[in-house]
Amino acid sequence: MPLAAALPLLRKAAIALAIAAATAAAPLPALAQAKPADLTDAQKSAVREMIRSYLLENPEVIQEALVELDRRQKDAEKTATKAALSQVAATLVQSPRNIVLGNPTGDVTLVEFFDYNCGYCKKSLADIRELSKSDPKLRIVIRDFPVLGPDSVEASFVAVAVKNQLKGDKYFDYHQKLLESKGRVGKERALAVAKELGVDQARLTKDLESPETRAAVEETMRVADILKLQGTPAFVIGDDVLFGSQGVEPLRGAIASVRQCGKATC
Repeated sequence: MPLAAALPLLRKAAIALAIAAATAAAPLPALAQAKPADLTDAQKSAVREMIRSYLLENPEVIQEALVELDRRQKDAEKTATKAALSQVAATLVQSPRNIVLGNPTGDVTLVEFFDYNCGYCKKSLADIRELSKSDPKLRIVIRDFPVLGPDSVEASFVAVAVKNQLKGDKYFDYHQKLLESKGRVGKERALAVAKELGVDQARLTKDLESPETRAAVEETMRVADILKLQGTPAFVIGDDVLFGSQGVEPLRGAIASVRQCGKATC
């Protein structure tokens, strides 16, 4: 192949080189498309030097490459998220271990992963409260994902056991009181709030030791692992996972999109 024939590949190769550099990939992957076997060693060296010179003279190509890299990464993340959600969709929506707020037969399910010691989860409580009041067709599933230490794990076990006695709005009262607590929330605080709301203490103690309580906590941990959740809060809505505190309007928008087209973003 004459060297001139390689020139139309220059910009494409330059972008590929920039992406490779940004990702620490093998150098010059785009040369494979230029049929390097058809080039002499001298021509290959010349092409590399041309690409280097081109990047130095046109640094905006680096920015273009980074934009393309970001697009590819986001596409890959979306594909991975959809694959993960397909594995756990039934558990997220239908598990008998789910703690359900709002309308149990609602047309859209919003799942929140939270930790009782998470500051951003406390902030998101106002969003969940507003959505439960303003959207009578919304089904909300809350999953205690204790990632912030032993206190969070202990509180999680108590909260799951309390589910056997408190349902619906009564459980939501319990949930809100724990999230609105000052200081660390652990077993002691979780038990105190349960007692305050009239939960039978003897039964609660028995339920805390139940294999089913442990199974419920482990189910959430397993689902979170499949979804590759690293922290809280995280929201599952439609075909997407939203990380971090979102604010009520973005959540409301995602819910509306699911109703319109079955996806978090139409």
